[in-house]
Amino acid sequence: MKLQLVRHAQSTANVLRTLNTKMPGPPLTELGRQQADALADQLADAHIVGVYASVAIRAQQTAAPLAARHALDVRVVDGLQEVFVGDLEDRGDTDAITAFADVFHPWTRGELHLAMPGGESGHDVAERFRAAIAQIRAKHEQEHPHGTVVVVSHGAAMRLCAELLADNVPPNLADAGLIPNTGAIVLEASDGGGWHCHSWAGVDM
Repeated sequence: MKLQLVRHAQSTANVLRTLNTKMPGPPLTELGRQQADALADQLADAHIVGVYASVAIRAQQTAAPLAARHALDVRVVDGLQEVFVGDLEDRGDTDAITAFADVFHPWTRGELHLAMPGGESGHDVAERFRAAIAQIRAKHEQEHPHGTVVVVSHGAAMRLCAELLADNVPPNLADAGLIPNTGAIVLEASDGGGWHCHSWAGVDM
């Protein structure tokens, strides 16, 4: 079973370059809708057996064309949403971006006890995201061992949790390996309940 973690298409907050993590969040832009359609075209011939999205509107709108292409429903799962940044919400100034990085960088090196100002700790994010992925894996692994499940999520949460899930994602990649809109991290299920990363934003591992 393959798990394709896809970052949502361009949202209005992306255009403003602000940290927007409260749910349900902003919608896609016109370009974002075009990106979602292009994603469906790109994966038209893939063996997609499930399409999931976070509780964010932008994630669900990104997933919808792909799900429709494969005659599937978009299944919304709590736990896949972006890192909640608390006091940094809706800010895009240098101080806010620095404060975010000052917490996120140590997370990728194992300091998950640190928390965003007024927001989540790394432990919070890891616990909810991994639980959601475990739920998805349990549903599909036995029935569709050669299928691909697409999960539309969010950049920071994806990067951190891909590192924690996979056996071959180094901290520096999780830290610096930004995921573009509709970019993907592709994982494959391995024995013992683990995962192995096959590609990161289009680059083979």
